[in-house]
Amino acid sequence: MAETKKKKYIITVNRQFGSLGRPAAEKAAELLGIEFYDRDIVERAAKSANISVHEASELDEKPASFFRMQYPLGMGPMGSQDAVFKAQRQFIIDRASVESCIIVGRCSDFILKDMPDLLRLYIYGSYQHRLSNCVHDLHMENKDAMRMIRSVDKARDKFHQEYAGYLPSDRDHCDVQLSSDGLTVNELAAMIAQIAKVKFGLN
Repeated sequence: MAETKKKKYIITVNRQFGSLGRPAAEKAAELLGIEFYDRDIVERAAKSANISVHEASELDEKPASFFRMQYPLGMGPMGSQDAVFKAQRQFIIDRASVESCIIVGRCSDFILKDMPDLLRLYIYGSYQHRLSNCVHDLHMENKDAMRMIRSVDKARDKFHQEYAGYLPSDRDHCDVQLSSDGLTVNELAAMIAQIAKVKFGLN
């Protein structure tokens, strides 16, 4: 008897900093038995762009306009930033073309917008909830957590606006928005997995 071919589907996750989006997405991938991509994208992009992983990480999910402001005379890493995005884009397309997976950030919702069986999620949370997560789960000092929430959210929004043409929270380009307030990582992951099962008709 021929083996039944498993349904291929893709889940993209945009998230606010401190919303538990990343760890919940990783756990959801485990629950669904599919691949999970986040830091892997940066590492592969660094190799393709022929730069260090450290430099790629510094450029990750930051808009080219950020570097134009820092280097108004045309110096700086703008070319590297564009090269990193191009490499990330190709890696995302390659993986989504051959396997079911969850992909975090990097405009994956925009890059894969025409991919069949795509679920685009946005994970958010109240400021106080995210601040609490940063302090208790990430062991950050309160002032550092406040600074990171402000700066990372701003950078991600500008990056997404610049390369995708819309904000990651834009409801016209998102299938489901989930608040993580009052939820643990496991509870949020279970919600993501259940939504995927319903949308894609999984057992």
